[in-house]
Amino acid sequence: MSFRLRMQRPKQGWRSTLAVTTAIGTIGLAPSPPTDVLGVVDPPPSVATTATGFAASTADRASHVRDVGPLIGDAGAADPPLVPVLPRLDELQEVMQGARREWGRDFYFTRGIYTGGRGWGRGSWATDYPKADRQFLFILNRLLTLLDLHEWENPVALDDPELRRFPFLYILEVGRMNLTEPEVEGLRGYLEAGGFLVVDDFWGDWAWENFSYQMARVLPDRKIREIPLDHPIFHQFYDITEILTVPNVGNGMRGPPYDECYGCPPRIYGIFDDNDELMVVINWNTDLGDAWEWSENPYYPIDRSNYAYELAINYIIYALSH
Repeated sequence: MSFRLRMQRPKQGWRSTLAVTTAIGTIGLAPSPPTDVLGVVDPPPSVATTATGFAASTADRASHVRDVGPLIGDAGAADPPLVPVLPRLDELQEVMQGARREWGRDFYFTRGIYTGGRGWGRGSWATDYPKADRQFLFILNRLLTLLDLHEWENPVALDDPELRRFPFLYILEVGRMNLTEPEVEGLRGYLEAGGFLVVDDFWGDWAWENFSYQMARVLPDRKIREIPLDHPIFHQFYDITEILTVPNVGNGMRGPPYDECYGCPPRIYGIFDDNDELMVVINWNTDLGDAWEWSENPYYPIDRSNYAYELAINYIIYALSH
């Protein structure tokens, strides 16, 4: 199956953007990881695991960091390059160089491991894992060319001190999250130290009540507020002008309406620090992870998978620049 490569044209001039879901079809899916990263991706049963079902030491993770080639792209080209460039990230080069010296990469897509779930498997933290992470990173690596990013998934427990090495954190399915006290303290310390958290894929009032209770334990003095559409996070690179429901794969292939529950409009909320900068972004009644995971599926709605990539890229740029 093949797809056409398409460039998106904004209202005022060209912007170097690629229709991300068609890029998956054109370039091909992210390959399976080589054998030298299997210890991080999926530990064999013989490896001792934690209660959350994942085990990989800091040394294990560090051993799997791989070198990448030089950055590519020319922001001054007359025609939009097929590999887009983000000039705004030039301002972050000093910060990025410090990050490289300290732990080898500018960016890790870090998934939070937490206690709680449906009662089987590895827990709710592992929903869509690892395929969603891999496909998202595959596209991100071709869109944010100035980022020297780690190309594979990076799950880290919330109570692991190593969490503070990674400024961007993603958690999902938080309707059944039941944080331990060490996890509460670990997440609080991470956010207060400047970490940025993106929450995804939970639906309905019951899930909201549980999540808001858990976050009140983590940040008891901070309120959850709806983020207005004119907030800078919606305009870091892509201009997000409306909040869309991103469906799971079943609802997406079936067609609209996409909601997983009756009367569940999508909302994006935030928790802000003392300087009114976002610490936490909360995607309620939507499922970005499924859009990443299934964006190569020709029956998944392309407008929702494109939207899910665009929104996430805005989040990452905001996280790295604030």
